[in-house]
Amino acid sequence: MLDGALRSLAEHGIAGTSARSVAAAAGVNQALVFYHFGSVDDLLATACRRGAEQRVARHRDRLRAVGGLDELLAFGRRMHEEERDAGHVAVLAQLLAGAQTHPRLAPATAAGLDLWIEEIEPVLRRVLAGTPLDGVADPAGLARAVAASFVGLELYEGVDPAGAGAALAALEQLGALLAAVQELNPVARKALAYTLRRSGGRGR
Repeated sequence: MLDGALRSLAEHGIAGTSARSVAAAAGVNQALVFYHFGSVDDLLATACRRGAEQRVARHRDRLRAVGGLDELLAFGRRMHEEERDAGHVAVLAQLLAGAQTHPRLAPATAAGLDLWIEEIEPVLRRVLAGTPLDGVADPAGLARAVAASFVGLELYEGVDPAGAGAALAALEQLGALLAAVQELNPVARKALAYTLRRSGGRGR
């Protein structure tokens, strides 16, 4: 039933997902939805958590092997395409939309996003260490921005595929720019880092 719930979300969206659609996708009697989970919302919340655990586990080893920001951004594009084609980002987007009007979905959806954030944050800490952004950029905040962007790009791609592609390309250019900065001599890197810290301090 958990897999059926995720399939129903991907195919019908949050508005079209019901005990009947989930039961049809799972090949079971819809009464079992209420017997095992009490409500459709509770079933979706459980399915959200399980789906996020499965997807994070699938990508964990590749994420932990990332060695630089440019690699992370390139991996992000590949993962986005894989998750988009499999329908998993659409499911998360539907859950986020549904959480606005279905309060029971909000904690589970947030917990699902947190699983991604917990994996992304240590990668960011590692790839930013020793760069001019070390001590300037907040890895915890960046990890949340990356997770939110991951879902936002899926929604954007549905109405403007070229625009979403341009957004991903721009992020990759930033990675290339940081890689180029790393080629500067140590004095220039320290000067840049100092300027960024001063600028960040004035912004707070």
